[in-house]
Amino acid sequence: MIKNNLTTRDFIESHGEMLGLYWQAGQKGESRLLSNEKSESGTPIAGYLNLVKPNQVQVLGPEEVKYLDQLGRNSHDDAISRLFKCKPAMIIFAGIGRKQKIAQEFIELANNTNTPLLSSILPSNNLTELLQYHLGRLLSDSKILHGVFMEVMGIGVLLTGPSGIGKSELALELISRGHRLIADDAPEFRRSGPDSIRGRSPALLKDFLEVRGLGILNVRAMFGDSSIVETKRLRLIVHLENISTTKADKKLWEIDRIGGTHHNQTILDVEIPKVQIPVAPGRNVAVIIEAAVRNHVLFLNGYSAANDFIKRQQELINSEE
Repeated sequence: MIKNNLTTRDFIESHGEMLGLYWQAGQKGESRLLSNEKSESGTPIAGYLNLVKPNQVQVLGPEEVKYLDQLGRNSHDDAISRLFKCKPAMIIFAGIGRKQKIAQEFIELANNTNTPLLSSILPSNNLTELLQYHLGRLLSDSKILHGVFMEVMGIGVLLTGPSGIGKSELALELISRGHRLIADDAPEFRRSGPDSIRGRSPALLKDFLEVRGLGILNVRAMFGDSSIVETKRLRLIVHLENISTTKADKKLWEIDRIGGTHHNQTILDVEIPKVQIPVAPGRNVAVIIEAAVRNHVLFLNGYSAANDFIKRQQELINSEE
């Protein structure tokens, strides 16, 4: 599992315009780190002024500024001193335009301590929600899995299996049938919600697919922009097994003839449905994958063909008694 860090500079460059952020002082602190490791205690990454359990990003809206102004001089100075001693990655004044002034004491302390001090035109409640969302997404734990990540019939499907079993060739056939590539070989997955993870391609591998005998292929150049998807939620894992190996160890081949071989695999603490498919010469695996996805979509909608068959069989038995 990959632990992620992000510098203040990187975040401002990627999200500053979106969040209406403007530098006010402390530019020398742009290399301060935002880290998911610092957020495991349960303290939000970004939140309103908190001096007891400091957030990595401290947001000061009109209410927080009013609170500080109402303190006595000693308490006021002590609170501001503690704010900077917490060494936040950023202090942001919300609801303030680029040309509006921030109290000089904040400017001086930010420059003296190299603490990034910014302002945002967004109201504090909107800004805080957006900061929590975007930072949470950027800093979430990630994991790289070996396989080919595809969009098949609208859902994210990860093709896994031993090296050389034909995952890339299968992906190429699926692409030629109108499905879309997300990532080959080493897709990166991040948790995007309590029960969901999303996958994407590392920048180096984006658009490329390695097929033995042909080498590296540029799928976008060959099949067009519509053959590529940037990111998708992972909904199903299809694990390919060599049928000869299956017969040798007698484990996978003991398949439930009615229900199939279905399990769950835990990725980043999320349970993902997994189906195992034996591979052998003459089997049209692309069609089987499409059938597996269609069957999974039916299952998500509350229908189980196995249960339906068992019910019909039981009704037949009961009618003959």
